[in-house]
Order: sequence, then structure tokens, then C-alpha cells
Amino acid sequence: MIKSIRLFFGAATLVLSAVASKADELPALFAERVKCVVAVEFFTETELDRRPTIVGAVVADSAGTIALPATAINTFVQPSKLKDFRIYLPGRPVSEYSTGEYLGQDPLSGWHFVRVEEKLRASLVPVTMFSAKATASEPAIGEEFWGVGLRGKDEDFTPYFMSSRVSLVQSLPERTAIALAEVASPGLPVFDRAGTFAGVAIGGFGQTFVQYSRNDRGLPIMLLNVEESSVFQLAAEITPWLSRVPASVTGRPISWLGAYGLQPMDPEVASFLKLSDKSGCVVSEVLEGSPAEAAGLKNRDIILALDGRPLPRLKPDRIVVNYFERELGKRKPGDVVVLTVLRGSETVEVKATLAEQPELMREADRTYFEKLGFTAREFVYGDGVVRRVKVAGHKGVVASFVKNNSPVGTAGLRPDDWILEVDGTEIKTYAEAVEKLAVIEADAARTEFVLLTSRGGETAVLRVKLK
Repeated sequence: MIKSIRLFFGAATLVLSAVASKADELPALFAERVKCVVAVEFFTETELDRRPTIVGAVVADSAGTIALPATAINTFVQPSKLKDFRIYLPGRPVSEYSTGEYLGQDPLSGWHFVRVEEKLRASLVPVTMFSAKATASEPAIGEEFWGVGLRGKDEDFTPYFMSSRVSLVQSLPERTAIALAEVASPGLPVFDRAGTFAGVAIGGFGQTFVQYSRNDRGLPIMLLNVEESSVFQLAAEITPWLSRVPASVTGRPISWLGAYGLQPMDPEVASFLKLSDKSGCVVSEVLEGSPAEAAGLKNRDIILALDGRPLPRLKPDRIVVNYFERELGKRKPGDVVVLTVLRGSETVEVKATLAEQPELMREADRTYFEKLGFTAREFVYGDGVVRRVKVAGHKGVVASFVKNNSPVGTAGLRPDDWILEVDGTEIKTYAEAVEKLAVIEADAARTEFVLLTSRGGETAVLRVKLK
């Protein structure tokens, strides 16, 4: 009996020693892993001001490439409007920042890339230096992970330690771990107890609560911690993304199929079609002039497989659309994809050759007319899609910005209005619009002019008073 007790306490002592040893290693691991973390500040130039943004980011490679989360930059902002990138080392005086160059956004992952000036590169360590040498297994439920958080700029972005345990792992569509509590700041890395790179924290996952008051019944609200996250995408999924540095700030080439408004197959429809054990994407609309149209894809086709591989069953159902779009994003313009679709009661194969994505809104030319008080933007393919206008009807310009209390604002012009005519003359191209509006802007004697606009399918004549 005494011998058994001694063995028990001896084993317990060994376990406690191992735990203490791991705990003793954490400060050194943390200090080393912080070298793959930076804070990035940049400014977005608008017509009226410069708006600062600060985000956490990871070091992608030894060339000083920094990977910023997809949510760091608004999808519709022109790359030319992004100015003065500044890179800060955690805990260093913010006066010692280095400058960076914006490289563009990867269309597959959505991540943005910045390259820091050479003088800082020796102080940085790529996060991949801490990757597992062998294929890492998925996190186990209850397994502990830790990550890095950053304080604000006024505190020199001081790094701090965070830790939690995994409560769930699921496909969203990337394999993603959800922890019991916040484990890192969004965009920053997460590690296992041994210090191996385990993933990158992502934002946008809030907690839902019910709020009660004396005057009203309980209402659901969502609280979102923008500085910390309990969710991280697994390293095995996202490590390949770190090498996808765009060749240009536009992120091109960008593959395009042209199947618009994809929706997950409704469970009741799936049951009726005897497809309850399958997953699918329903095509709402096949876009004009697209590879999908050329291949013969039809509205209401249900895509069941891509290149012979059935679409996976994911929860919630809408995740399958993200999965399908991600898979297309891995292809390049010119690649051929084979879609297995259900059309009515018949299963057919559609072979489509992907094309280059038409010009995006963030790439469109635009000109700000300060006296008139608005920015005219080039009408692009996407504008025709949302307005349900055939390609032959693409003309005019779009008001992308309208200044409050300006002449056009007072006349009733609103952002996203479609300008079809100026002073009774039809505007066919962006160049025509800029030329005509520039003449009006430069004419000091001009007292008014007229715009024909379209909003929500209804046209209106706006008389703009200049004096």
C-alpha cells in the first residue's frame, strides 16, 4: 500500500514537473513568436479627408512581405487611394516605424500584402518558420492554444499573451477552430503549447445575447470584440495563401465563370429531388457574355460537382457556396472546369473555359468635381448586373460620392445614382462625362445645369443650381 502511494505521488510529481516546465518555456516562446507579428497603419484618401486604419498582421516571408486580413481594407476602395503604409514592431516606440509598399489583394484568400522597407526585414521572422515539419493533426477538442494580442498605438502596440481551449472545429469552408474564449487579435497567429504555428485569428464572430428592459421584451443583440478573437483558421489551410503575393495591386489575373447569385440547395427541394445526401449550388442567373453562358449553363441549374468531385455537405448550408467560389478562385483564366449539373430531372455535364474577370468597381476610373460636389465613376460590368441592364445599354457614369450641401447634393443627387444625360446630351462613355462636367465646373458664369439620373429603375431630372 505504501509502495502504491509512493508510485502515485511520484507520477503526480512528474506530471506537475512537466506542466511547470511547459509553463516556464512560454515566456521564451512568446518573445520569439512576437517577431512574426507587426502592426500596420495606413491612410485611405477620400474626397474630403484621410482616414487612418490600424490592423495586426503576420510576416509572410523573409523578403519582408506582410499579410493583412481581408477585412483590413474595404473591397470597393481603389488601391491608388491607399497611402502611407507604416509598419510598427510590437513594443517599440511608434516613432521608430518603417514604411511599406502596398502589393495588392489576393483574390482567392482576400488577404492584402504589403512589403516593408529593407531596414526592418532583419528584425522580422516569417510565421512559417514555426510551422510543423510534418503534417499537423487537427486540434483536439479541449486542446489548449495561445496567441498574440496587441495593445493600441498609444501603448506602442505592446504585445500580450492570450490562451484558450478549442471547443469546436468545422469547415467554413476552411477548417476553422472555435475556442472557448479569445485566443489572439484578428490577423495575428495562434500557436500550440509547443509553439508550433496553428493558425491565424479572424474577426467577425460575435456573441449573441438577449437584452431585456422594463419597457420591452427581450431583443437579440450581437456583441463583437474587434480587438480580440476566439476563432482561428487552421495553419494547414492558410499556409499556402502566404505565398500568393499578387503580381499587381489589382490582384489580377482573376478567374471568372459568370454564374451569378449562387444559393445553397434548399433542403426541401433536395428531399423532393431525392438528393438529401448531396450538396449543391443553385444558379440564380447566368450573366451575359460570360463563360457560363458560352458553355450553356442555365438559370436554375443545380451544380452538384466540380471536375467530377461532388460538392461537400457543409453546415450551415450556405458554406457550400463559399466552397465552390473558393475552388473556382484556385483556377486561372483559360482553365477548363467541368460542372455536373441537375437540370430539371436530367443530369448533364457543362464544360466551361474560365475567363478574366471584367473590370471591377474598385478598378474603375473616377474624377472628383469639387465645385459641383461629387465624384463621377466609370460604369462597369458589375453596375449593369445590379441594375439588370444588358451590355448594349452600358453607358453613362455613376455618382460614387456626393458631398453634403453641395450643388448636386442639394439638387437631390445621391451616391450610386446612375447619370445618363448632362444638359440633355446622352452620356455614352466615361470620357464624355468627364469632358462635359469639366466644362461646366470651369465656367464661372454658369448658373445651373441639368442631370438625367436613374435610381432603382426610376429616372429623374435634377436641376442643379450653381449660384
